[in-house]
Amino acid sequence: MTPNLTAEFTSVDDVQTAFASENYIADRPLALTMKLASDLGKPVLLEGEAGVGKTEVAKVLASVFATPLIRLQCYEGLDANTTLYEWNYARQILHIRMAEHDEDKRATLEKTIFNDEFLLNRPLLEAIRHPGPRPAILLIDEVDRADEEFEAFLLEMLSDYQVTVPEIGTFSATMPPRVILTSNRTRELNDALKRRCLYLWIDYPSPAKEREIIARRVPGIESSLAQAIAEVMHRLRQIDFYKRPGIAETLDWSQALLGLGVEEITADLMDDTAGVILKYHDDIERLRSIGYDHVIAGEV
Repeated sequence: MTPNLTAEFTSVDDVQTAFASENYIADRPLALTMKLASDLGKPVLLEGEAGVGKTEVAKVLASVFATPLIRLQCYEGLDANTTLYEWNYARQILHIRMAEHDEDKRATLEKTIFNDEFLLNRPLLEAIRHPGPRPAILLIDEVDRADEEFEAFLLEMLSDYQVTVPEIGTFSATMPPRVILTSNRTRELNDALKRRCLYLWIDYPSPAKEREIIARRVPGIESSLAQAIAEVMHRLRQIDFYKRPGIAETLDWSQALLGLGVEEITADLMDDTAGVILKYHDDIERLRSIGYDHVIAGEV
C-alpha cells in the first residue's frame, strides 16, 4: 500500500484498510478512535492487558504515514528532564579545553557551550522539534509504570506541545506529534491525563479474529492448525495465570509449531512447548495440574 502522505484518514474504512495493509486487524472501535484522533488532533490512551497489540498500533501508524516513530519507554522513577534533553558533556569539555588558549573564545564560552550544537534531544523534545513534512508518531509506552509527578508534567506538555530548555529558551512544535499512550493498568492514571486523551480499552481478540491474525502473520500455516491454536489460546486466557499469554505468544507458538511441522496439537506437544506460551514456572505447573488434554478438549 502507498504510504498515506497526508497523515489523515478519510473514513473508518480507510483506517481499517490502512491497518490491514500492515497486517494489523483493526476492529471498528479502534479504527473509529484512530479516525477521531486524526480529526481532533488529540492523543490516544490505549489500555489493556500486556500483549494485546497496543504498542503495535503506534508502529503501524508510523508505517502508514511514512513518518518517524519516536518511543518513550516509561519506568518507575522516570525523571521528566531525561525525557526532554541532556547536554553532550564530552563535547562541551572538549570545547572548553580548546577555548582555554583563546582569550576571545573564553569571554563567550558560557554562551557557546549552551547552544543547540551541544543539545541532545530525548524523545519528547525530539517529537516537538520534528520538522515534518508529516507529524511524528510519539509513543509513550506503559505510562502507568511512571510516577504521578511525570503524569503531571506530561499533561502540561501535551496541552501546549512546547517545552523550555533554561539555557536556550522555549521550543514550540510547528507540527505537533500524533501521540499514542499505552497502559497495562498496573495502577490507575490521573483523571486529568485521561480527559486530555481519547480512550480505548483493547481486549484479547476473539478466536475468529486471532485465527485471522495468525493467518496474516504466519504465512504457510494450515487453517486447521491456526484455528486450533486460536481456540487453545482463548481457553488458556480463561485460566487465572499470573501472566496470561498475549498475541505475541500466540504468534511465537504458531511459528514454533509451523517449524516443527506438526498438524495437530497434542498434550505432549503442549508440554514440550509450554515455555513459548507461558513465562512463569508456576503458570506452567498450574497448566500441567489442570491437564493439557482438558485444555485441548475445551474442558476448562
